[in-house]
Amino acid sequence: MFDWMVWTLPVAVFFTCIVLMLIGMTVWEIKSPTVLRKGWLPIATTRGDRLFIGLLAAAYVNVIWVGLGGKLVEWFSLEAEPSVWFSFVGSMGLLALIMRKG
Repeated sequence: MFDWMVWTLPVAVFFTCIVLMLIGMTVWEIKSPTVLRKGWLPIATTRGDRLFIGLLAAAYVNVIWVGLGGKLVEWFSLEAEPSVWFSFVGSMGLLALIMRKG
């Protein structure tokens, strides 16, 4: 059933984190309903809005990292492409920033 996708450890960790975030956000919403607030994003958002925007940003960071992997090898004369764990940590940091300050 899942043969169409390459299930590496980073991919599995990324999707597991998304599922855990959705479960956590559901429980948080039940315990404490959200209110609109204005952060540094140009719109008033709820927690769910910030999660969605943050997940999109995290996906873009990971896609850009994978896309630039070959170029980074050329530019910096690396022996192999940089690990996707760097983009994972960066994207989760960006997501946390958007959730907290956005």
